[in-house]
Amino acid sequence: MRVHAQRAGALLGGLSFPALSLADWTVNMTPGVTGTSNDIFDLHMTIFWICVAIGVVVFGIMFWSIFAHRKSKGVKPANFHENTMVEVLWTLIPLVILIIMAIPATATLIDMYDTTESDIDIKVTGYQWKWQYEYINEDFGYFSNTTTPPDQINNRQAKGENYLLEVDNMMIVPVGKKIRFLLTANDVIHSWWVPAFGFKKDAIPGFINEAWTRVDEPGIYRGQCAELCGKNHGFMPVVVKAVPEEEYNTWVAEQKAAAEKERELTEKDWSMDELMERGEKAYASTCAACHQADGSGAPPAFPALKGSAIATGDMAAHLDVVVNGVSGTAMQAFGSQLNEADLAAIITYERNAWGNNVGDMVTPKEIFDYKSEQ
Repeated sequence: MRVHAQRAGALLGGLSFPALSLADWTVNMTPGVTGTSNDIFDLHMTIFWICVAIGVVVFGIMFWSIFAHRKSKGVKPANFHENTMVEVLWTLIPLVILIIMAIPATATLIDMYDTTESDIDIKVTGYQWKWQYEYINEDFGYFSNTTTPPDQINNRQAKGENYLLEVDNMMIVPVGKKIRFLLTANDVIHSWWVPAFGFKKDAIPGFINEAWTRVDEPGIYRGQCAELCGKNHGFMPVVVKAVPEEEYNTWVAEQKAAAEKERELTEKDWSMDELMERGEKAYASTCAACHQADGSGAPPAFPALKGSAIATGDMAAHLDVVVNGVSGTAMQAFGSQLNEADLAAIITYERNAWGNNVGDMVTPKEIFDYKSEQ
């Protein structure tokens, strides 16, 4: 009853004070932070004012004609049937207006689709439900997952400032450089969208779409997947941080060093505790969205791992499911998404968490050998 009363009060307040309720309501576009987004905004405003001028002229003539030539004044209607001059004018004038509109629109579109001479190439791959960013020229990449706490999503905690628009790994780009995006998807159609950049591009399995941007102002810019892509469509945000070039170069060096260190982990001797600690974190960002943090799943689409035959049974079968996925189901193949250390840690965690307590473990080296044999 209390919840219903609160909702009724909010509705009554909104109806009683409409001016306050709509104080932040706007209908126009925003300029954005890139040259392309500003060109689009300028084009939008140019076309808008042309349409306003057309409306003023047309409705002005119409209302003046209705008033000045009304029947009560005894005016008799003129006959324009088959008037060549009138027909020529009402054909030429719209044609000229369309040409005037088409010239800046075409120039803007040509610029939007010109991805040549880029300074940095980033491959963006959509997954259910996260993004992968691969810096092609620098030979490293990583996944970007939402970090909005489940308690906020389930209304057990107050919403944060950037609710559903916060991630663990932001895309980092330098200001003043032309960034080319190569967009595709691993499973279903996604759409990569940052409103401040002035473009939205579909990520389609089996296809590579291109887009580009040049961010002029340092800052953090947020967006999200704009294509309905499944159960957790609303939980795959896009966050891009634009930084000065010197800071970007430092970050790239750190990422390349970290990537090399990750590759070296394959040869490391791992303990059960180390794998469980890493596995808990990797499971939370990769698997918990479907199988839940406590392993209870969401049957029938996402079966429980707690006490399951896969997580407590044959290790080879468990490894095959995680690495290669299950055809015809929502279970993805994570062999190409995660490195050997994370795969080993997740499998070990699933076999020993939530009371499963199988007691065995798989090492990154074993994962590497298994993938090499396939």
